[in-house]
Amino acid sequence: MSSFTTPLVVEHIDGRKWRLHREFTFHIGSQWSNKYIHVPVGFVTDFASVPKFVMPLLPWWAKYQKSAILHDWLYKIKYLMGNHITRKQADDVFYEAMLVEFRHHRSGEVVAWIEYWAVRLFSWMAW
Repeated sequence: MSSFTTPLVVEHIDGRKWRLHREFTFHIGSQWSNKYIHVPVGFVTDFASVPKFVMPLLPWWAKYQKSAILHDWLYKIKYLMGNHITRKQADDVFYEAMLVEFRHHRSGEVVAWIEYWAVRLFSWMAW
């Protein structure tokens, strides 16, 4: 299973913006994978930008996760391990990361699926 390597440490800046105070890494595919994404200290995020009509379908814990920050970072840099990535590849990594983070929640897989399809359908403007 994929993995995150450190806890999430952020600071609320204003309104909907948060600044990462501790970098983190996500290993893709397995926790020992040499394919990874590193999100640096100082990166600013709004966590999950979920359309208002989708929000009632999601639990409170689904918005404030590392997977959302990871997705924001991939949309900003558009690279993975030095290679250009497509929006679908970024969204697929987001889905994998959500499955890792949501694995202890009874509805985790369903929530990850809803969020994945929300970004596939509506985040093309952010890309």
